Amino acid sequence: MPMSRLTTRRSAMKLGAAAAALPLVHIRSAGAAGKLSFGFWDHWVPEGNAVMKKQVDAWADKNKVEVQTDFITSVGNKLLLTASAEAQAGAGHDIMAFVEWDAHNNADKLLPVDDLMKRLTDKYGEPDKVSQYLGRAKDHWFAVPTSSGSQNKPPCARISMMKNYCGMDVQAMYPASENSGEAAAAWTWDALATAAEKCQKAGYPFAMGLGQTTDSVDAIGALFAAFGADLIDGEGKIQVHSDNVRQVLEYSQKLVKFLPDDAVSYDDASNNRALIAGKSALIFNPPSAWAVAVRDAPDVAKDCWTFSAPAGPKGRFVPHQTYFWGIWKFSQNQSAAKDLIEYLLQREQVEARDNVVQGYDLPPFPSMNDFKIWETVEPPKGTVYNYPIRSWHKAEPSVSGSSASPDVAVQMYNRGTMPTMLAKLKSGQSIKDVIAWASDELEGFTR
Repeated sequence: MPMSRLTTRRSAMKLGAAAAALPLVHIRSAGAAGKLSFGFWDHWVPEGNAVMKKQVDAWADKNKVEVQTDFITSVGNKLLLTASAEAQAGAGHDIMAFVEWDAHNNADKLLPVDDLMKRLTDKYGEPDKVSQYLGRAKDHWFAVPTSSGSQNKPPCARISMMKNYCGMDVQAMYPASENSGEAAAAWTWDALATAAEKCQKAGYPFAMGLGQTTDSVDAIGALFAAFGADLIDGEGKIQVHSDNVRQVLEYSQKLVKFLPDDAVSYDDASNNRALIAGKSALIFNPPSAWAVAVRDAPDVAKDCWTFSAPAGPKGRFVPHQTYFWGIWKFSQNQSAAKDLIEYLLQREQVEARDNVVQGYDLPPFPSMNDFKIWETVEPPKGTVYNYPIRSWHKAEPSVSGSSASPDVAVQMYNRGTMPTMLAKLKSGQSIKDVIAWASDELEGFTR
């Protein structure tokens, strides 16, 4: 994603007219039960949009609703800016897609959906913890977590490089089948640092970014979580001077020495390019980099294996990014909007969409983490089996800064506070100086 996900009042106003005049991608006229418009995220796999349109068609035919469907790119912040413009104007789509914090930022403009979430959770169980953290406020659901675009960002490593340079068999550690997890227990952040040093010396450094875009923020946020290194707690108190924060920084002082020299300027495409070009032994990413390698660098693709994040003193945390669907309070057909969302989140619809995007989308309900697509996609077969969190992984999804309340955490996230701390370490600054800088930064977030 772009470096900045914030928008200004002026830019939102400029987007107002554009949002009202978005190109009509698809209209389905089915009779006389009203109209509905849905602003979807534009999936990076075109087939993902096609099957979504087909499912909307089926619902529209059955319910006699005229549906307008727009797929809005996240490139250039267009999805974010369109939602901001609609919120300000009080007009636009009935249903809108949001990524991570954007639903929370618009919570007061969104229709409560507790009734819809109750029906879904009664059937499929509770959604993952990140969805609950970002989709609820004051004990109410204001947006529905969706599979479309939702992703984990675990390690994806070159099988041969990890074996030849590090003596690690990642396929044995994380096989494409149910497992006791005994071999996986050895996969810790200390083990990652040791492997990073060996691969760096071999000329294939781990392409872990220390920039301010989402891939860097998510991966380093999971590292901090594994050490229990909360920068701000749930009561808004700054904890940057804690022993846990010092411990993660002492560890990171060693790790950053083995990362690429340009890691501090990484954007979200940098790690993908490094893997696909055969220049890196490991990245943290959803399967999009592997999927591009299947097309452009097949020898690299067949040597890739995705597996869970390393464990730290406080546990194993996997970077996670959630997409939501929210219904604006100004919607004139709220009942139909709820019905459509509920239909699209039924298991058969979610699985059909996931099958055409090679398992990239993750369901918000862990009970759906048994789709066959993750077992069968290749090359090599089973390469993304461990992309969803399995019970034997003994891991949980993580979003950077979530020890704090969302309104505070989003500021740390957008500013890239955690990866910036590591970038300062890589530049040679002391732990004392980094903590002092972070303390000043965090003071501004809590005032």
